[in-house]
Amino acid sequence: MGSGLVENRVAIVTGAGQGIGLEIGRQLAIQGASVVLNDIEESLAQEGANSIRLSGGICIPRAGDSSDIAFIKSLVEETVLLFGKVDIAIANAGITLFGSFLDYPPQDFDRVMKVNLAGSFFLAQTVARQMKSQGTGGSILVMSSVTGHQAHQNLAAYGMSKAALEMMAKSLVIDLSPLGININAIAPGATLTERTGSDPEYEKVWSKITPMGRPASPRDIANAAVFLVSSEGRHITGQTLIIDGGWTSVSPPPY
Repeated sequence: MGSGLVENRVAIVTGAGQGIGLEIGRQLAIQGASVVLNDIEESLAQEGANSIRLSGGICIPRAGDSSDIAFIKSLVEETVLLFGKVDIAIANAGITLFGSFLDYPPQDFDRVMKVNLAGSFFLAQTVARQMKSQGTGGSILVMSSVTGHQAHQNLAAYGMSKAALEMMAKSLVIDLSPLGININAIAPGATLTERTGSDPEYEKVWSKITPMGRPASPRDIANAAVFLVSSEGRHITGQTLIIDGGWTSVSPPPY
């Protein structure tokens, strides 16, 4: 596509078959990147990549579990085989398992931590090793949440995982800056996606309690993501950008 913020760069986006991840992949492609689009569901990965290609972007689908270290390794290796390099990695894949703290099952806790934390950590590690070998630096972005800043009922484990991702981004500045790699986090608030849209009250409730008068769109989140991994954002690292229409400033609960 035409000249853009990420012209001629190669990006991996996990958990991107729909919603925020898909829109990030779309905006990266529109801005000139070649995108490897991952989702655990093959049909979603294929459909997402097809929609980006119909928009004129370069996008390759790759289905697989982004919390599996062996798959992460193969995803990065295949990206390099296809495009010769990796410049951008966005660890968007995540899972939300609600549950009361007093009854929260160990298997749910382990799954949340494996997908949200381990998947992001080892994608960043694997990509950073590749970027180091390339010698040209790069950008890594992890996806946090406002639940890493404000408590939500029945989301203790999820909120913990998201707060930990922000600390990971801050900590890895030490290791990645000498390699020319910047790393940041985005913390979306309420966002209208396929998942949240299944609740008929979601938009109404969050529009009422969000100072800006509406929940975010996936495009709101994607615009910020593209900026942070572009050449325009290269001196920003170790930071978390909250995108919530002002909700964390007042924090009324949605119940």
